[in-house]
Amino acid sequence: MAMEARHAILFESVRIGPKTLPNRFYQVPHATGFGSIKPRTQAAFRGMKAEGGWGGVCVEYAPVSTDSEETPAVSAEIWDDVDTANLRLTADAIHAHGALAGIELFHGGAYSVNGASRGTRIAPSTRGAEMIWGAGAREMSLDDIGRVQRDFVTAAVRARDAGYDIVYVYGAHGYLLTQFLSTATNHRTDGYGGSLAHRARFHLETVEAVREAVGDECAIATRMCIDGRDSLPGVYIDEMLEVVAWLDPIVDLFDVNVGAWPEDSGTSRYFEEGHQRPWVMRVREATGKPIVGVGRYTSPDLMASIIRSGAVDLIGAARPAIADPFLPRKIEQGRYGDIRECTGSNICILKEETFAHVGCVQNPTAGEEYRRGWHPEEVPPIDRPDRAALVVGAGPAGMECALTLARRGLAAVHLIDEQDQVGGHLRWTRQLPTMGDWGRIIDWRAIQLDQHPAIEIITSRRMSADDVMDYGADIVVIATGSHWAGDGSQPATDVRISGAEHALTPEQVMSGARPPAGRTVVVYDTEGYYVGPGIAELLVLEGCDVHLVTSHPVISPVSDGTLEGDVLRRHLHEAGIRMHAGVTLSAIDEAGARGETSLAEPWSLPECSVVLVTHRLPDDALARELRDRGATVHVVGDALLPSMVSEAVFDGHRLARELDGPHPDYPLAYRRERPGRAD
Repeated sequence: MAMEARHAILFESVRIGPKTLPNRFYQVPHATGFGSIKPRTQAAFRGMKAEGGWGGVCVEYAPVSTDSEETPAVSAEIWDDVDTANLRLTADAIHAHGALAGIELFHGGAYSVNGASRGTRIAPSTRGAEMIWGAGAREMSLDDIGRVQRDFVTAAVRARDAGYDIVYVYGAHGYLLTQFLSTATNHRTDGYGGSLAHRARFHLETVEAVREAVGDECAIATRMCIDGRDSLPGVYIDEMLEVVAWLDPIVDLFDVNVGAWPEDSGTSRYFEEGHQRPWVMRVREATGKPIVGVGRYTSPDLMASIIRSGAVDLIGAARPAIADPFLPRKIEQGRYGDIRECTGSNICILKEETFAHVGCVQNPTAGEEYRRGWHPEEVPPIDRPDRAALVVGAGPAGMECALTLARRGLAAVHLIDEQDQVGGHLRWTRQLPTMGDWGRIIDWRAIQLDQHPAIEIITSRRMSADDVMDYGADIVVIATGSHWAGDGSQPATDVRISGAEHALTPEQVMSGARPPAGRTVVVYDTEGYYVGPGIAELLVLEGCDVHLVTSHPVISPVSDGTLEGDVLRRHLHEAGIRMHAGVTLSAIDEAGARGETSLAEPWSLPECSVVLVTHRLPDDALARELRDRGATVHVVGDALLPSMVSEAVFDGHRLARELDGPHPDYPLAYRRERPGRAD
């Protein structure tokens, strides 16, 4: 295999100030939940990106002041010598593979959480400062302005001393520098408010101060929002291009974002690959300095095309670098079919935001590089390779488990599924409106499985307990998945829906069943994620009058964690779907559907049909029967516990990795890090 000649431009070096990037692949700053308190985890995670060929690798946002800390979230504080020593491990890990290390110095202003310090939030103006965690923000005095600028300088010097090559002054995503630039949040009447020149003064002065302190030894970058489809209030491209022009003499690298975080990191459901280009490509009008733009790029052709256009110089990535840390190496080696493409599901963000530890639906090793010693491209050889494995169920968990077992060296792995295609429930999930890119989860694994000589895939065969016992496999893994409950049970309540037998389930709808023509349809969703909205949109596109009803306070609350909640609800409204939140359904009959609101008031909708999206039950009958017969079987994924796809993939991968451990059904202990100095 060899790289296509048209992609060679991606491997040209790029000069940024006093530093040179070895290629055009640039892992932009993004949160992980590691910060500076998990230094070895951080170093292993970022070092893996450098090993995989990313020419620039950055750590996450690093608060420069104690009145801008992120507890309970985890950020890369750089406040003292201990932080500096801890973060040095990451710079060293990145340098070990020839890449440049970057750090994103930041102050959140009115968006600061200050959950530990309890510090008063500061902002350009009190008016326009949002209420965060129960408090607004006070207006910064001139002393505050000077202090924060000095904090940026102190942090920049520490970053330089820790070995970082690229030092950011972070101004995007609505944080302090953007708050000064925006007319919606800056209502000052002194020299830091009013005209654009005055509103940009804080940004320019801060960059100048950082450059004076470390600019001879570090490249100076700034990250800023310039506009976008939804933009940020008071931030518009014509003004921002003026600011870029003013910054041009003192900035070595412009990292350009659009909109707020939900747009900048927009999910594949509502934002296509490269969706930021209309705004990012205009920045070239204002600067000749290197520009990095993001957009969930996974296509080498599109990457090379935008570089050749001259509009940007670097391919920025956060999510694609998590999904495949070795994406650059695979392009360079011509291994295009091996690229593990990002799905744009934002599970990485959901996990970091809610569990404070990053993960990935595509790459089960993400975040496990240090604590479990996992490498995305390497697996340890299995202790007895002469054995054969039978994996029953070719959904996400079964596919991942079979592939990993084969990669570990088993002589034979048979993957069997009763359906005519692999993929489990993702076969129909990808057919829901807006969900097409989720098919990448099974597409990548299907390609890898097909290429491996030790793997045999058998479809359209339903395995009984007798079949499994007669098969004679040394290792038996049950990955038979789950199904949506149709019995009227629902989570978090003892209310059972009477008449549930008259309703449809998601599987029935996706197999072709439909409510009677002409009747209003209620899609009742207690899962709170994508299936209920997806079924509702599918039916409304077919001409049904659809009401999406949920027991949760809002439609699809999980989607708020993936940054798509507001976009999803607006999208459903525009599609003509009527939404009802805080309703618990209790009965379905010929008259319609009945229930109760969260305020204990009756709720009903007459003459309707119902699709129940309540909860999933494991398809574990085969596993139970085999165990009753005394067989040793391992159960993974939804067959063990229905959960998110990311957890099913992880579960299948973990079992295959740890199969020759003392108790493979129970995860091995992982290495923990305690707060303190890394050395």
